[in-house]
Amino acid sequence: MSDTPASASTLEVVDPGIDVRRAGERFVTKAGGWLDSKHSFSFGHHRDPRNTHFGLLLVNNDDIVKPGTGFETHPHQDMEIVTWVMQGSLVHQDSTGHSGVIYPGLAQRMSAGTGILHSEKNDSWRLEGGPEHLDPVHFVQMWVVPDEGSIAPGYEQLEIADELMRGGLVPVASGMPGHADHAAIRIKNQYAALLASRMSAGDTVTLPEAPFVHLFVPRGTVRLEGAGELTDGDAARILGGGQKVTASTDAEILVWEMHARLS
Repeated sequence: MSDTPASASTLEVVDPGIDVRRAGERFVTKAGGWLDSKHSFSFGHHRDPRNTHFGLLLVNNDDIVKPGTGFETHPHQDMEIVTWVMQGSLVHQDSTGHSGVIYPGLAQRMSAGTGILHSEKNDSWRLEGGPEHLDPVHFVQMWVVPDEGSIAPGYEQLEIADELMRGGLVPVASGMPGHADHAAIRIKNQYAALLASRMSAGDTVTLPEAPFVHLFVPRGTVRLEGAGELTDGDAARILGGGQKVTASTDAEILVWEMHARLS
């Protein structure tokens, strides 16, 4: 595995409460020609004590995996892991007996709890049958710490494509009481929620008001009030929230609303 560091420490401060992190500033891991992974925070061999997390979010990995390859079985513990597929399909299999194919519009959460083994591969034909495909899978994987450690491992997924088509910010995963009747899937942290929006050019959404808001643009171009243009792979770390986001092109955004932070 070869790791290519980028200038992840660079900050672009526009509004005093907004830190813009450009796509090219992320750490990059390339592995054996099968993986192109870009990390918003310190991850794996990439360590920067100034960039370990934001709010409750520890990992925001933007991954592209070639067909027939992927992450072999590996362990996790005491972490809430949310996977969001942008393009293609990703096969999940774990030691609790869950297996399935994650695709765009399907929300998925894995609670590692006391310990879990899982694999993630771009080889859905092996599970479903049919011809081998040649398409890469592009997905974002995000990790937050649960409220309490040593919980039982768990898994949940739910199709939310219809909700996304209606526009606006759609709850994808949440542990917040206010989302009890709305979030697609539950995470074990009452202070955090992930929201997503698929936007057409000209659409506008308003970010939630929260002490910590993380905006990530996995595809397309948007304008963030107080900061200007963000495009593929750009992110903003926001204190307070409430800003408007307007799509300049067709775009998709992922927003973490967080009402606490790691000490």
